[in-house]
Amino acid sequence: MATKVEYIEVNDIKIPVIFEEDKRLPLVTMQFVFQNSGSITDGKKAGLAKFSSKVMNDGTKKLGSSAFAEALEAKAIHISSSIGKETFVMEVGCLKDEFDEALGFFDSLLQDPNFSENTIQKIKATTIGSLSAKENDFDYIASNELKSILFKDTPLANPTSGTIESVKNITLDDVKSFIKKHIVSSRLIVLVGGDVNLDDLKMKLSKIISKIEVGEFKKVKHYKVVDKASEVVLLKDTQQAYIYFGSPYFMNADAKDYYKARVATFILGTGGFGSRLMEEIRVKRGLAYSAYARVNVTKSSSYMSGYLQTKLNSLDEAKSTVKEVFSNFVKDGVTKEELEQTKKFLLGSEPLRVETMSQRLSRTFQEYYRGFELGHYKDELKLIKELKLKDLNKFIKEHNEILDMSFAIVTAK
Repeated sequence: MATKVEYIEVNDIKIPVIFEEDKRLPLVTMQFVFQNSGSITDGKKAGLAKFSSKVMNDGTKKLGSSAFAEALEAKAIHISSSIGKETFVMEVGCLKDEFDEALGFFDSLLQDPNFSENTIQKIKATTIGSLSAKENDFDYIASNELKSILFKDTPLANPTSGTIESVKNITLDDVKSFIKKHIVSSRLIVLVGGDVNLDDLKMKLSKIISKIEVGEFKKVKHYKVVDKASEVVLLKDTQQAYIYFGSPYFMNADAKDYYKARVATFILGTGGFGSRLMEEIRVKRGLAYSAYARVNVTKSSSYMSGYLQTKLNSLDEAKSTVKEVFSNFVKDGVTKEELEQTKKFLLGSEPLRVETMSQRLSRTFQEYYRGFELGHYKDELKLIKELKLKDLNKFIKEHNEILDMSFAIVTAK
């Protein structure tokens, strides 16, 4: 059965339900996705959204962490919480016969999270330990530094997990306030797939959602990349140079020509072997094992980013080669052969992107969330198939903002 969007009305709010029925296996998967509730909503305490999701992973106050986990395990039920940049996601997975039990546990979790000082201190200790372990993870350091450069003085400049200092300052009241503000029905999109009846599902979901506060819906704020490119070099005890780079990419999440960006970026740096970056940096010059670049287009931001590792004495050559590849790409565009090979890959690999129900639900969610008609991906594939070389190269020339590159580099002292 094709994935579709239905609606249920609860407390005068229309809740979208993205649904796919699949009776081949007796399984059910469900996600409650809360919009504008991810790391961009951390406020002054970086890492608060992720910290709050960990609290929601710690069971109910009534049962406690261990007893709640044991009760789920006994029924082979999975319940977890996580965050993205823009979303807070609570997920349920189980056998069909245990779905009612799973909904009961899920409802209990929403109504009675394990809000206690003991929970906060436990999560604080594990989070700080994890952040301390990353002090020598130079990819992590360079990646976060690049975000702080590109999105200076915005929520996107902060690491998703926060910093040791910011996590130390998170309190129980902070988490309670975050959950109260963001786990609300006005921001909710539900995804459900599996061996379950839709009408029956709507009734059960309505009962759970009716207990959630309506709250306030707010559109996701868009943050621009800084106007002036810059470079930061961090000196560490390292045997390699870590080069992360990024630039603006002027495109909205619902842009009709996003398919051109997919094709162009695949040729430039997403396509692995055969991409321009890999060809110049690894194959021709032997400067790095791999090099990668991609376009990140969401409601909250739009930018180009990439990275590579190289020998310490090859740092300057590698950086200048990245700039040269980007410059030639914008100036000369792509060849007919590159375009045809990319078309073959993107069109030929399409079945692999919809093998699982999770993939299909996720795709429908993205179409709905970004404001496209359902089935937009089919139109996009047709547009890719019919894309002309001159139109792609015109598009590439129009996006010369990718040449305004900022660098975050970790190298030896």
